[in-house]
Amino acid sequence: MYDYIKRFLIAIIMALCVSLLFLGGTHSKAATLLEEKSDTERWIWPADGVISDTYGTRQGRHKGIDIAGKWDSPVLAVGEGVVVKSYFSDTYGNVVFIKHPSNFVTVYAHLNHRYVQEGQSIKQGDCIGKMGRTGQATGTHLHFETHRNEWRYDKKYALDPEKLLGSAAVGDIVQGGIASSEKNVLAVSSQYHSSNSNNVKQKSFKVSQYIVKSGDTLSTIASKSNVSVEKIKKINHLTSDIIKPKQILKLN
Repeated sequence: MYDYIKRFLIAIIMALCVSLLFLGGTHSKAATLLEEKSDTERWIWPADGVISDTYGTRQGRHKGIDIAGKWDSPVLAVGEGVVVKSYFSDTYGNVVFIKHPSNFVTVYAHLNHRYVQEGQSIKQGDCIGKMGRTGQATGTHLHFETHRNEWRYDKKYALDPEKLLGSAAVGDIVQGGIASSEKNVLAVSSQYHSSNSNNVKQKSFKVSQYIVKSGDTLSTIASKSNVSVEKIKKINHLTSDIIKPKQILKLN
């Protein structure tokens, strides 16, 4: 009987030890995530445009987000860092990789022009290139990726950019230079310098197209895009107000 009680008490102590280790690991992981969020919560969107694809599509192979916009429109660094790669790739086209103090690596692909070189220090909002469709791209857009610690060919450390930039669905309009956690920051149409960011006001912008999502109407799209319903119908040769999800509408 004594041996049975002894073994029972030992089992309870071991179970408590395992629980404490688990809680400690959970706390450590949570603390790390909070630190990551703190480092990146002021990241800005890298370009003006319309979200045309999101993370995890194409049977999970799409490891970034796509922002469709105007040819040669500015592409901004989402945060300060150092350029670790700047070159031409058969797949990415003109591409720039930036390593940030938080140990995230951001990738800016399919650029028409690159304005930065490997080893160059970058401030948040610096124009690092212009939007294009180089490499394996079917239209003008920025393909943007985020990775923890390093970029790898297998994209093992890829992370959904929306976790760091803010949520956006296909068809949503985003504005370069705008952070999800603040309002008084620069629009993509001008250079950004951290020393004068508090004095910069938001600027309005227009995008050339909009991808219809579920629940949209011509009226709501017109309101968000600062374009009249009549103009949208005329540009797109619409004879009625009926639209459907994933339909691409020209706005100007």
